[in-house]
Amino acid sequence: MTAEPARRLLLVHAHPDDETIATGATMAKYAAEGAHVTLVTCTLGEEGEILVPDLEHLASNRDDGLGEHRITELDAAMRALGVVDHRWLGGAGRWRDSGMMGESTNDNPSCFWNAALDEAIGELVRVVREVRPQVLITYDDNGGYGHPDHIQAHRVAVGAFDAAGDPARYPEHGAPWSPSKLYYAVVPNSLLQQAFVALKELGEDAPFGVTAPEDLTFGVNDDIVTTVVDARAYLPKKMDAMRAYPTQIAVDGHFFALSNDIAQGAFGLEHYVLARGESEVSEGRESDLFAGLV
Repeated sequence: MTAEPARRLLLVHAHPDDETIATGATMAKYAAEGAHVTLVTCTLGEEGEILVPDLEHLASNRDDGLGEHRITELDAAMRALGVVDHRWLGGAGRWRDSGMMGESTNDNPSCFWNAALDEAIGELVRVVREVRPQVLITYDDNGGYGHPDHIQAHRVAVGAFDAAGDPARYPEHGAPWSPSKLYYAVVPNSLLQQAFVALKELGEDAPFGVTAPEDLTFGVNDDIVTTVVDARAYLPKKMDAMRAYPTQIAVDGHFFALSNDIAQGAFGLEHYVLARGESEVSEGRESDLFAGLV
């Protein structure tokens, strides 16, 4: 029999490509080191922007086939990262992409923003109890930048973190299991500002229509970051995974325009806030998500 990996990591993301942009290097690093890495994606990303002209017919207001296409993109990205365990929350297409906050798509009764939390949490509890991760990663309570599906993913992940170890909750979903640590994937303000300046010097536009450093509203204060995973050795895998999403990420756009030094820091060092659990690091920051556990 093959021994079960001692380290088990579960990540909860909203749409295909979120996992690669926010945590791809971390996933590649731990997978390469022998940890069992499981990704749970909450929607197919049906409302995403399409950057490939030949595929514009897949848009939600035309053929509405983008979600199925993004399944294939995510599969390719996971191969690039070396991650073999991927799940769709509740099954592929159970909840639909909600679109950006304030859009009419938020009102779709089948979208993730309108998911019954008890049901969605139960579906994630089922995965937690099967995989038995020591570490769970998701977004902070603002979903990183306020997207409704990211906020809902946070609610579901935190709810499952709390419920999975309670035998009275969801007894039909397997034996109780309590993860030891809950992390939020974040981007520190200092890194965003550094990347903004570098992009401007290269003549590139910053993402999300940001025109000045003070408009960067989706970062966090540097002093709340508890953990930095140095996965710069796995940056090529992360970049290959990003290239697996041509409908969403322009290969010649801002993600690939940064100079090597800036790119290493922006994409190879991934930052987290320890939201639940204990850190053994009394001063400075953790460098290992499993620190003190195994």
